[in-house]
Amino acid sequence: MLNMGRRFICALAAAAAVVPFAVPAPASAQAPQSALKVALHSDLKIIDPIWTTALITQHHGYLVYDTLFALDDKLQVKPQMVEKWDTSPDKLTWTFTLRDGLAWHDGKPVTAEDCVASLKRWGAKDAMGQKLMSYVSELSAPDDRTIKMVLKEPYGLVLSTLGKPGSNVPFMMPARVASTDPNTQITDATGSGPFIFKKDEWKPGEKAVYVKNTNYKPRAEPSAGLSGGKVAKVDRIEWVWIPDTQTQVNALLNDEVDMIEIVPPDLLPLIQKEKGIKVQVVNQAGRQYSMRFNVLHKPFDNAKVRQAVLYALNQKDFLDANVGNPEFYRECKSLFPCGSPSETTKGWEDKLSGNAAKAKQLLTEAGYDGTPVVLMHQTDIAGHNNLATVAKPQLEKAGFKVDLQSMDWQTLVGRRAKKDALNAGGWSAFFTSWAAVDVLDPVAAAFLNASCEKATFGWPCDPELEKLRDAYAKETDPAKQKEIAAQVQARAAEYPTHAPLGQFTTPTAVGRKASGLLPSPALALWNVEKK
Repeated sequence: MLNMGRRFICALAAAAAVVPFAVPAPASAQAPQSALKVALHSDLKIIDPIWTTALITQHHGYLVYDTLFALDDKLQVKPQMVEKWDTSPDKLTWTFTLRDGLAWHDGKPVTAEDCVASLKRWGAKDAMGQKLMSYVSELSAPDDRTIKMVLKEPYGLVLSTLGKPGSNVPFMMPARVASTDPNTQITDATGSGPFIFKKDEWKPGEKAVYVKNTNYKPRAEPSAGLSGGKVAKVDRIEWVWIPDTQTQVNALLNDEVDMIEIVPPDLLPLIQKEKGIKVQVVNQAGRQYSMRFNVLHKPFDNAKVRQAVLYALNQKDFLDANVGNPEFYRECKSLFPCGSPSETTKGWEDKLSGNAAKAKQLLTEAGYDGTPVVLMHQTDIAGHNNLATVAKPQLEKAGFKVDLQSMDWQTLVGRRAKKDALNAGGWSAFFTSWAAVDVLDPVAAAFLNASCEKATFGWPCDPELEKLRDAYAKETDPAKQKEIAAQVQARAAEYPTHAPLGQFTTPTAVGRKASGLLPSPALALWNVEKK
């Protein structure tokens, strides 16, 4: 599933008067010299990467936690916390042995029991995790270093599920933390990863701080993607929250920050002409914009109304308004990334092109009664803050009434988990993006999980989609998997769970004093050095 290789990466890759910004001075004059300061795409307000799929929390997770398996730079699954594994001849029993030297940030050893508890909590929330767990009859820890997984029937996606790189990532946590209800946020960020979260220095709206875990034992292999030796080469990392992208660029030019995660294409010329500043596309596979429906409430409880949205929207307008530079985007009517093995437009050929007349016809057939569509509009994420504002006039042209409600991204992240009625703080739709490696197939794509209450926010409920996702999970023949993916796409045109709004890549800028940022499906700040 995840072993796409270089061809897919290359297919999705992009070619890639100053006002000083004063970063707050450290409280101590003795602060480490190797302090990396980065400006990311969002403020950090939620630190539980299982409770939320927010990308900023995923970034946090990769610093403080580790995983059993991980993807390398060729998108191949590699062991990470696992030293070795084997399967029984009937493919039903999987045994994983943890490598030596693993320890939590509090000094206690990592045990298989911790990992079992972590997998169970993650498996209750994540789309791929839920599907895997539905095949598991036993998940246990026979001893401190051994994880035993017994399946009800053979399952072809075990390793790719445990090595998935995107939200929700199966991060390992101590059992005392992982025992928290998956629908309740954890507040303890104890991990076993290369950095330690300094909760006492965390100031939402200002900064988040991480310090080197001097007891971390990296793998012997070179770091590659999210796998291999995670060597912390700075003593301290500070995520400095700067909401305004122009101010971020000014800070980089003045060496006040060392990295900008996402540089809007219109500001690239300011950076590219500066000597010593490097611009690179870290996630070369890119991302996919999505509009997510809430099917619990009118008007999107009606599948035909959701179909009308698919005709009303014009994908190119979203890409022009939020990316701008065609060098960094491509139109794609596939639910699975264009350039990937599952790419298909089946059932979607005539959609996402702004056909207001067809949308109006469907609304009439559906008996749409004018219930407002409550669009949650994030205002503070560069490259995403014009998604809802593009959708509003397109939907109104088709005959929808639209209630656009603006908020910052972290507020949206909290609100989207609520099932309240529209007149009680609920919502109809929101906009986000997924890493291409997160939506490669029907099992990986969280927004295609249609298991009702178990599905992620939006809560689609469709037995036919679930039957097809099960069929994909059991199939091992790539050609047959592709056929099933096309059937899923066709069904999702009849029972829409979300609308794909095109693919894009994002340039990252690295300052004069920093180096070593690795290409990766997620932001990996280990291996980064500072002069």
